[in-house]
Amino acid sequence: MNTLTLKFVHNLHSYSLNYSTDISPKFHSKPSSLPPLPFDSRRSIAPLASMAVSSAEEVLPPVLDSTSDPPPLFDGTTRLYTSYMCPYAQRVWIARNYKGLQEKIKLVPIDLGNRPAWYKEKVYPENKVPSLEHNNKVTGESLDLIKYIDSYFEGPALYPDDPNKRQFAEELLSYTDTFNRAVIFSLKGDSENEISAAFDHLETALSKFNDGPFFLGQFSLVDIAYAPFIERFHPLLLDVKKYDITSGRPKLVSWIEEMDKIEAYKQTKLDTQELVDALKKRFMAN
Repeated sequence: MNTLTLKFVHNLHSYSLNYSTDISPKFHSKPSSLPPLPFDSRRSIAPLASMAVSSAEEVLPPVLDSTSDPPPLFDGTTRLYTSYMCPYAQRVWIARNYKGLQEKIKLVPIDLGNRPAWYKEKVYPENKVPSLEHNNKVTGESLDLIKYIDSYFEGPALYPDDPNKRQFAEELLSYTDTFNRAVIFSLKGDSENEISAAFDHLETALSKFNDGPFFLGQFSLVDIAYAPFIERFHPLLLDVKKYDITSGRPKLVSWIEEMDKIEAYKQTKLDTQELVDALKKRFMAN
């Protein structure tokens, strides 16, 4: 059984072959099946990332594959079906950690290269991660789920009350697909224009509020939405295109430094070289 301080040793090749299950550069048009989010206007967003609920080092559960039995489904336990390598699932994992829900939301890691049949048949027919089993139903889509967790569970708020920040948050969340697609499509091309434009957009966004180093000034769902992808694109672009996303972007440099101080995020980070190797197999294959 792995701990958070050890390398992840499950099959990276299997994951890379199935990355397209949730990272494929396309827009998801499926409407959310989640109920309206009852944001409590009395809550205020955590003014400092250090306000995140801390916990003892978590021991990661083993990855379940086609030979694994399912957990006792729909028994009242809240479960996050995830993959330790998937950036979409990592979003929800970070939100869960930040709000201190390690005991209330149990991780169920799935081997995306050798998925158990019961996951599609009995849990989530779309057969991808992340998905959340809560209150006897299962829902998916990472951006929906981080909002859901912030709204329906206790812990530091991750969505601002300020209407200007809320509007900007929705704009940035809507931009995530465009951002990811621009970088992914540019990996095999010769031009760096789309990559530069995408990261320049983030640099400009980080300059909008001056009450902190994050996208909304203070740490929020927006930072969670982008962190897993920047974690991957930064070393990948350096390796493949010798392109440094931080060059000439001081706000982005500061954001990365501050993100790396947040325990809830650090607990989910992967070995950089393993990430690069897996992504190159997926995106740079002929």
